[in-house]
Amino acid sequence: MRISVFPKGELDALVAKRMSLFEWIDLARTLPIEGLELYSRFFDGEGDDFVARVGEALAAANLTLPMMCCSPDFTHPDAGERARARDEQASIMRITRELGGPRASARVLTGQRHPGVADEQGLDWAAESINSLLPLARELDITLAIENHYKDGFWAYPEFAQKPALFLELLSRVDDRVHFGVQFDPSNAITAGVDSADFLTTVVDRVVTMQASDRRLAEGASLESLRQSDGTIGYSPDLQHGVIGEGLNDYPRIFGILVDAGYDGWISVEDGVNGMDEMRASVEFLREARELYFGGSTEVRVESHERARRAAEGAETG
Repeated sequence: MRISVFPKGELDALVAKRMSLFEWIDLARTLPIEGLELYSRFFDGEGDDFVARVGEALAAANLTLPMMCCSPDFTHPDAGERARARDEQASIMRITRELGGPRASARVLTGQRHPGVADEQGLDWAAESINSLLPLARELDITLAIENHYKDGFWAYPEFAQKPALFLELLSRVDDRVHFGVQFDPSNAITAGVDSADFLTTVVDRVVTMQASDRRLAEGASLESLRQSDGTIGYSPDLQHGVIGEGLNDYPRIFGILVDAGYDGWISVEDGVNGMDEMRASVEFLREARELYFGGSTEVRVESHERARRAAEGAETG
């Protein structure tokens, strides 16, 4: 397992160019990580020279780009907008290959839950768009990774396939298991109103990348109090960002499921909203988890997993 980070806390500043991508790379290189996940909007309005300079900066920092965060809107009711989304995704896929090399991944989503778009129609449009991009993914030898998502910060509406049933239906409509898979985000499973580890068991055979974050409840709040009429939770201010391993996600169980399935890919920290100190703490949590769960022989990993599970159960009953 290798660790990358995503500049969640600096996202708005980077998109608005108040902070340069090269400044962020210099900041990220101080962390004990191997990779840097970037966002497609960082490249808006930039040309080939900028992409080349980013590649040089990553190499100088001894970092690779394993994942590109993209938010295509394949469920827009206007066919022209869907075509534009496919073209933009194809462009960022080429940048992903240039910066990340073979086997790097570019995230896809279904799109926004536009008013008036029925489930079946949205699924048809999203599956059609994803399948149309797979020949390019094979040509570039990169992977399209669909995330169980809530909402891009620059979108008007939440993710079309936020609910697990729709997400799983979309997966069933894309057969490719080499150049297409799942980017698992445990915190987004919580916002969808389900247990993150339980959701992972339904998709673990197709997980190719993972974003790691954690959420904690504000004082006096409960998941039930945040639940909306459709069963989802969303980004309530009472569901707060925090250090990975200190929130609602059952990471010992999540890591155990991943290890049992043979997963040994990238995990990207989606943190830093409350500052770099928390991001560093989250990275250290993953480094310790790598030693505990992903290092050594299979027998050692499973034994460590069971020890952690017993310790957690003891803490609950103690």
